[in-house]
Amino acid sequence: MTIVIVTGIHVYPVKSMRGISLEEAVLTPKGLAGDRQWMVAEPGGRFVTQRDKPELALVATRVEDTGVTLSMPDHGSITVPYRMYDGEQVTSRVWKDTCETVDQGREVSAWLTRALASTTPLRLLAMSPGFKRPLHRAPLLGEGTTTGFADAAPFLVANQASLAELNSRLEAAAIPAVPMNRFRPNIVISGVEAFAEHRLQSLVAPDYQLDMRYPCERCVVTTIDQDTAEKHPQAQPFKTLTSINPMPGSKRAPAFAENAVLAHGNLQKIAVGDQLRAVFR
Repeated sequence: MTIVIVTGIHVYPVKSMRGISLEEAVLTPKGLAGDRQWMVAEPGGRFVTQRDKPELALVATRVEDTGVTLSMPDHGSITVPYRMYDGEQVTSRVWKDTCETVDQGREVSAWLTRALASTTPLRLLAMSPGFKRPLHRAPLLGEGTTTGFADAAPFLVANQASLAELNSRLEAAAIPAVPMNRFRPNIVISGVEAFAEHRLQSLVAPDYQLDMRYPCERCVVTTIDQDTAEKHPQAQPFKTLTSINPMPGSKRAPAFAENAVLAHGNLQKIAVGDQLRAVFR
């Protein structure tokens, strides 16, 4: 029997902004409580991420009783209240998924537009009350699966050994190692060999179970330093990762971490240090 340890838990209250590391979090079918509750969008509702605005990496988020506070060097801070559902209703998109959302107001719109030096007005959106996002990859995740503003799935589970293997290849090529935050996972585990997460079926605890669904295809965000918002000039670690762990059936993009769903354990807590039984396919 293989036992893995939870070594990291992370939520990203606003999609593509800086995350928050936690000692424990509440599990829900939509993902970790508090994860990706808001997203930045253009006026027409198209979502904006670090692919468009790398500077989003510099916007820190702090969760408070009254809402989430956004802050950025040289631009101060702004607090966005929870459950601000009386704003303009906006039909928005996350990749192929259409979402019903609510504009969070002019004040935060002006702050984001200024802080991110955008020539197009930006707005902050929250999911409309009661709306369940239909996922275009539902056949892979399970019918009825929904999530917030995550790219693809409720959870992203990364393996510490995979990062270590990637960094050993980078360092062998005289390329600086990268931290786990390049991959923006929700849950980090240790205890299995590099890239063995792609062979996992489930991670089982006494009170909850996470089922792995399919590898996460990585993009240019992996090349963005999350502390400086600068892109690596040689597109690393994307290129090296593609060479050692390509997506199944593709040699043009790498895989890192597993998209996952909650099999059972709604409202249970996951904590750093949890010991989980690894079930392989």
